Amino acid sequence: MVQDSPPHTPATAPATPARALLPSILPALLVGVTASLLLVGVDAGAEELQDVLWRTVPDALGVGRYSVLWMSVVLVATGIAVGLVVWKVPGHAGPDPATTGLDAPVLPPAALPGLLLATALMLAGGPSLGPENPIIAVNVSLAVWAGLRAFPAAPERSWAALAEAATIGALFGTPVAAALIISEALAGQRLKGQLWDGVFAPLTAAGAGALTVTLVSRPNFDLHLPSFGHPDWADLLAALVIASVGALLGMAAVRAFPYVHRAFGRLRHPMLMLPAGGVVLAALAAVGGHLTLFKGLHEIAELAGDPDGWTAGEFAVMAVVKLAALLVAASCGFRGGRIFPAVFVGTALGLCAHALVPAVHPAVGVSAAVLGLLLAITRQGWVSLFVAAVLVSSPGIIALLCIASLPAWLLVTGRPQMQLRPDGTAVR
Repeated sequence: MVQDSPPHTPATAPATPARALLPSILPALLVGVTASLLLVGVDAGAEELQDVLWRTVPDALGVGRYSVLWMSVVLVATGIAVGLVVWKVPGHAGPDPATTGLDAPVLPPAALPGLLLATALMLAGGPSLGPENPIIAVNVSLAVWAGLRAFPAAPERSWAALAEAATIGALFGTPVAAALIISEALAGQRLKGQLWDGVFAPLTAAGAGALTVTLVSRPNFDLHLPSFGHPDWADLLAALVIASVGALLGMAAVRAFPYVHRAFGRLRHPMLMLPAGGVVLAALAAVGGHLTLFKGLHEIAELAGDPDGWTAGEFAVMAVVKLAALLVAASCGFRGGRIFPAVFVGTALGLCAHALVPAVHPAVGVSAAVLGLLLAITRQGWVSLFVAAVLVSSPGIIALLCIASLPAWLLVTGRPQMQLRPDGTAVR
């Protein structure tokens, strides 16, 4: 007698019906547009204040815009202003920024105005941090607050995922980065449906956020470095070495992070910690020059616009000073993220490699160094690859970066991250 064979078990989970995904489109679009407009608004307001602080006022006073005196005045004044916000404004501008990453906590609505104000002051005043962490935190908190009131049965995490994806899409002007981060986050989770079902709504939000920013402000990350064609063996060797050096340099900052944070923490009060941070940042700016100020996005374009305009030593000084400024700003309490200043460090390091060894193509040097720095600073593999590749916009660079990421990842995986627990110990 022949027995019936056991029923076939599908290798993959069944797809979610379209009728289950369609209701998520409208909320995702609303979150995407709102999150991107908030980012654009904060950036625009910060740029207006930056023009006043760094152009209008010093010109009216007859002081050099980026003289050591004026950089010191503005950076210390920024520390005082942000310190007042953290001290006096309800919510104290959110939690200690050293304890937060891209996976933002949900904050009470009362804390959000202070966090936005502290972020705008930081962006305008010159500390070396980007807008990503606080803007993601604000958008996540707003989406959860509004979403749970409109749809109480929806899980809180789904609204947070929409806001995170929307903000990341808006930050980089493309939903690809958000899709990569979401896929990485879902890799260790047990999905009820297929992967694309899980990323459908967040990708919709990311697409809406990216398109809104593109239509409003037209962001462009391409550095317009000399054209890079087909890679050869020398390019592969350069990418492997430079990415590993970038990862080691980033890990040096990661290792120092708890100690620098603890040193500022001994001051105990934001009106001491943040002005003290401003003093240290002013000293660093005096060494590295004005290009080492701010989040670094416009400054890397200036560096890349003339790859041979500085010596290897000058590039090396800017890379080290910018990394130290990132470390200090993130430790003393300024509200901001670490991705954009890390990109500046990687750009300066890659151009330093080109200046030392002219055979190293600038595109290879910059993209490989940015890859290594971001792997160490963010521990986000897909984001690091994406940002490094988009700076060059050359298909030939992607294969090099994928190979170069392997030894760089071995150097950073399992080691402390540039994020602390509330007790001050490093997250692993």
